[in-house]
Amino acid sequence: ELVLKVRIQTPNVRENDFIEIELDRQELTYKELLRVSCRELGVNPEHVQKIRKLPNTMLRKDKDVARLQDFQELELVLTVSDKNLLFRVPTLSEQSGYNKKASELTY
Repeated sequence: ELVLKVRIQTPNVRENDFIEIELDRQELTYKELLRVSCRELGVNPEHVQKIRKLPNTMLRKDKDVARLQDFQELELVLTVSDKNLLFRVPTLSEQSGYNKKASELTY
C-alpha cells in the first residue's frame, strides 16, 4: 500500500487537517487516487478541478501518481466557488435519532 496525506484546499480555513488514505500499489492510477480521495473526504469527484501535490505541482496522469511516495501531501482543488455547497450540514430533522414529536412538546 501507498499511504498519502490528502485534504481539500480551503485557504480561508484556519484548521485544515490532512487525512491519510491508502492506495493499492497495483492500482496507482489518477482515476483510483481521485476515487479514493473523494470517497474519504466526502466530495463529489465531479467537483474536483485538479489534484495538487504540495507545494505546487499539479498531478495530471497515471505516471504522476506512480511517482508518489509514502506520506506525500496532496490537495483536492474544487471547482465550486462556494465550498459550503459541497458540505451541507444536515438539518436537525435529517439527523438520525431526531424525534419530531418530541420537538413539538410544550411545557
